[in-house]
Amino acid sequence: MSAEELRLELDELRQLEGLAKRPRVQSLLANEIRNVEAKLAKATAPAPEPQAAPAPARPGLNYVTLGSFSWDQDNDKIRIYIFLEGVEQEKVETIFKPMSVDIKFHDVNGKNYRCAIPKLNKEIIPEKCKVVVKPTKVVVTLCKASKGNWLDLHFKEDKFKPSMDKEQDPMSGIMDLMKNMYEEGDEDMKRTIAKAWSDARSGKTTDSLSGLR
Repeated sequence: MSAEELRLELDELRQLEGLAKRPRVQSLLANEIRNVEAKLAKATAPAPEPQAAPAPARPGLNYVTLGSFSWDQDNDKIRIYIFLEGVEQEKVETIFKPMSVDIKFHDVNGKNYRCAIPKLNKEIIPEKCKVVVKPTKVVVTLCKASKGNWLDLHFKEDKFKPSMDKEQDPMSGIMDLMKNMYEEGDEDMKRTIAKAWSDARSGKTTDSLSGLR
């Protein structure tokens, strides 16, 4: 039954209710009026809005790598200065670990940026590190796990340290050290090391190496 027909029926029932004299008839009409009113309310109720489809999964983001920044330090902290405008504090994502830093800047003038140091020179205290956004730059403060001066932000192997691999010939480690010294040394050092190599091939290693002390 259409809503219009229900309205007409409801009008007639109300008219009959007004004419009815006996209580039982009045009660029957009242019940029927309530039933028709319920049907009419259901027929005229607005259709539920279709639920919006869930948003598609966010595709993988692309990041522009920020490899250029400046830094300074004191006995307790490292401060990294990233010169980037348009950064919003709430759109900065940070991952601080004892030996690494990974900072992402989302939606900066339509781009995403990332500054990461996969292996730091020394350990930091992650929970004490922070990022502060300023109008023209971002300041990253790293709290040192132990006080002292860092020679660099990035971890670097000591190439002058001979290998201590148990399976490696001890003389091989010494020769690696001599190669590094040759590459880094001046002309006098190179001549001395060249002579040491020559003597090593002829069995005079001990005497030749004494010249490097």
